[in-house]
Amino acid sequence: MNYATEEKEPAITANGAVTQIAPASSQAHKPRQCARANEVISLVGDKWSVHIVMLLGKGCQRFMEIKRAIDGISQKMLTATLRGLERDGYVTRTVYPTIPPKVKYDLTDLGRDLLVPLRALGTWALENHDRVAASRTAYDARQKPE
Repeated sequence: MNYATEEKEPAITANGAVTQIAPASSQAHKPRQCARANEVISLVGDKWSVHIVMLLGKGCQRFMEIKRAIDGISQKMLTATLRGLERDGYVTRTVYPTIPPKVKYDLTDLGRDLLVPLRALGTWALENHDRVAASRTAYDARQKPE
């Protein structure tokens, strides 16, 4: 595929700058790139990771602040998700030498970069919620036996 003759798609960076990237059609269907993209997306695409990243996008939080803010997450799941986000470089964990110890979580630069597509996806989801709901209703109506 010749990149020089194809129109490139714009990309928006975390600071709002617009850059040019290779066309999606040239990258999206290569198995190796798909596997790499799927690996990263699967790590941040679960509902708890998205909630935590969006919450930390508002600022540094303590463990119990995060737990109280995210309805339905268990302490075990929150711990595991925070560890995964820290391992992958999206979150930093800072332990303060106090008694009792104080621990705070914050986004790294990589985590703040992740906010850009997550916010865009959230906006898209809100804007298209009614369309998706209508499609589900129409589909369900077609599936009912007469």
